[in-house]
Amino acid sequence: MDRPLTVAFLVYDGVKLLDVCGPAEVFAEANKFGGNYSLRYFSPSGGPVRTSIGLPLQAEGDIDELVELDTLIVPGSDDLPTRPIPGELVQAVQLLHSGVRRLVAICTGAFVLAAAGLLEQRQATTHWQHAPLLAKSHPDVHVKADALFITDGRVYTSAGVSAGIDLALALVEGDQGGDVAREVARNLVLFMQRPGGQSQFSAPLSIKAPNHQPLRKVVELICARPDLDYDAQALETLVGLSSRQIARLFASELNTTPSKFVEQIRIDHAKALLAAGHSITRTAKASGFGSSESMRRIFHQRMRISPSDYRARFHSTVNSTEVSS
Repeated sequence: MDRPLTVAFLVYDGVKLLDVCGPAEVFAEANKFGGNYSLRYFSPSGGPVRTSIGLPLQAEGDIDELVELDTLIVPGSDDLPTRPIPGELVQAVQLLHSGVRRLVAICTGAFVLAAAGLLEQRQATTHWQHAPLLAKSHPDVHVKADALFITDGRVYTSAGVSAGIDLALALVEGDQGGDVAREVARNLVLFMQRPGGQSQFSAPLSIKAPNHQPLRKVVELICARPDLDYDAQALETLVGLSSRQIARLFASELNTTPSKFVEQIRIDHAKALLAAGHSITRTAKASGFGSSESMRRIFHQRMRISPSDYRARFHSTVNSTEVSS
């Protein structure tokens, strides 16, 4: 590159430190292999900020000092989904976005972009835990809850904190090519393209108890015993209503269909068993999939990962080469 590409992080009190330092390390590492990134850190006030872990971060100045900006990165914070978004953050993004080549949100930073009106009619993602709130608060945003990161035009959004590193690596690949990105990935011990989506990391489905008492009972039974048969006839017997009435109740109270609900509960149950180290065969039977092959097919369809890979990834942090005494 003839001139440095200025990558600016907009930091503020409570900013998630990994949302800043993770992507920053990727760009800094790329400079060792021919990249030419200039990393800068600015706050709306121009002063230092306190990060999520209490470590102060010194900003270089306020946004008025940003010139020839290539990429603006808005990191996330635990506060953004739960508290009113500071007006100075929204104003800063609104002021700067038109002059940048790329506008990037890491994790809950997507809430700032949405509040600034910059995600309207765009596809976007955020941390899986907050994706439903983003979709509800901003119905004009097409939220893709399972994506690790999404590109829509010149706007980029990523999922939970470590996905910001994945996105930064993809940006480096777009700027510098695959060879440089692979060197960065090797040095930082990263996936070039991490398999699967956010669903492989998310906690079991949170379910609001239905208002309709017979439906509540059957939901509790499905959650407790996903291994039982829940075909249309079985549900009619359990609820005492027709299949059409049951489908209406699932749609109105749980925003899904009976079959999709049962499948999701079985997936959540299987994930918990696999993470506890149970075998594929036992997990498939206990979760109600019927066979290992059926569970493998549904895992690939819904999570883009195999049950065995899921178990290997989440069962233990102990290296497989470690020998126990």
